[in-house]
Amino acid sequence: MSPNPSTFANPVIAGFHPDPSVCRVGEDYYLVCSSFEYFPGVPIFHSRDLVHWTQIGNVLDRPGQLRLPLDSPSSAGVYAPTLRHHDGRFWLITTNVSGDGNLLVTATDPAGPWSDPILLPDLPGIDPDLAWDSDGTCWCTIAGVAQVRIDPHTGEVLDAPRRIWSGAPGAKAPEAPHLYRIGDYWYLLIAEGGTERGHGVSIARGRTPSGPFEPCPDNPILTHRGTDHPIQNTGHADLVQGPDGSWWMVLLGVRPGGGTPGWHVLGRETFLAPVTWVDDWPVVGPLAPEGTVPWPLRPGPAEASRDDFDLPALPPAWISLRDRQERHCTTKERAGWLTLHARGESLDDCDVVFVGRRQQHRSCRARTLVDTSSGTGGLALRLDEEHHYEVEATAGEVRVVARVGTLKSVVASRAVPAGPLVLGVDVHEEKTLRDARTGPDTVHLGFGEPDGTFTTLATLDGRYLSTEVAGGFTGRVIGLHATAGTVHFDWFDYESLDG
Repeated sequence: MSPNPSTFANPVIAGFHPDPSVCRVGEDYYLVCSSFEYFPGVPIFHSRDLVHWTQIGNVLDRPGQLRLPLDSPSSAGVYAPTLRHHDGRFWLITTNVSGDGNLLVTATDPAGPWSDPILLPDLPGIDPDLAWDSDGTCWCTIAGVAQVRIDPHTGEVLDAPRRIWSGAPGAKAPEAPHLYRIGDYWYLLIAEGGTERGHGVSIARGRTPSGPFEPCPDNPILTHRGTDHPIQNTGHADLVQGPDGSWWMVLLGVRPGGGTPGWHVLGRETFLAPVTWVDDWPVVGPLAPEGTVPWPLRPGPAEASRDDFDLPALPPAWISLRDRQERHCTTKERAGWLTLHARGESLDDCDVVFVGRRQQHRSCRARTLVDTSSGTGGLALRLDEEHHYEVEATAGEVRVVARVGTLKSVVASRAVPAGPLVLGVDVHEEKTLRDARTGPDTVHLGFGEPDGTFTTLATLDGRYLSTEVAGGFTGRVIGLHATAGTVHFDWFDYESLDG
């Protein structure tokens, strides 16, 4: 099934879900995204209409598939996967810049299990793509843009990388290549201009998979640079054809808010645009922004916003920093509770025990019931080690800690009775622009009183947890952490306040 291009709203996968790659098998669409320093890696989604997506797993969900050293920096890790279906199997190729470099895994069921990785040590670069010729030759194209033939079963690189086409002269960062056979041509789709406001999508075509390639006279075929469109940084795209013959593009973009220069806090999200063909060139239709009339089909089952930690394993939307060892994170130790055993001493540390879910709404509320009788921990809003806000408890005290760059402070604290305590983080979008420095949102951190009321201990400016301030490639994650001893969490509840 394909959506009506005039009746769906973007983003189709909200929050930190960048670098989408998509394929279709029959009536089913599957999509993957980059995951960077988080484990498990490469979330995979299923849809029947390209609009409503359900996460069905993570491709790299075993330590043997994904090695992320505890000292690897944020915004490293897993970059830019490509997902394809060929010869009855799903194939995924990606780059772990913190470990094994380029690697390839396969599966017969996209929900898993996926194979152990086939390593490609002789394949340089990042953003690898896979495409098969009619004679079975497998072409791998990488950022730059260069191309080699590979044996996908062994990882052997069969020839030296050869430059083929790198977009507009002088445009920086030609990357995210995808090669397709469509009609009489091979098309090479790339991103260029950098992943910031200058991001764009360009395309070229040739008669053979190795070129020579002729650039589209209307390049870039998609960019929002220099416009006031509410969706910016558009790029890193992939094409897919629907069962009805319609064509679609998935891509990343951001929704900046506040004053100048505009801050995006949810990370790079996944968007959808219709594609038509004119003179054998793709023409990308407008990106319907948030707030348009929703696609009128009934959505698929939504993932629960509350988790009571009653299952033996966490659902696939939960992500941890760099690894997830049962001795540090488990639902089996105390029935109906998530137990975290501390390793790092604070969220400043790369090895801190942290497990969370991506913030997916501009305004939202998160709550958790925590027992810190044997440790210290709580609820955090995290961008990276140098940019995070948290409300945490220890015996007899609850406090709010803020880290922004080199500055760190306990901004508020309060004595509380012993025993389990509700902690909360509320994020409220700033819809009124007071001046050019108005941030995109405010973050309210506090705790629940015994009578059920909620006390806000601190209200902080959200722009300091944005990519424009922190740099990097990720978005906010709201999660649970332990920084000393053992901390238990009875439940976690996340609620959208958008409206």
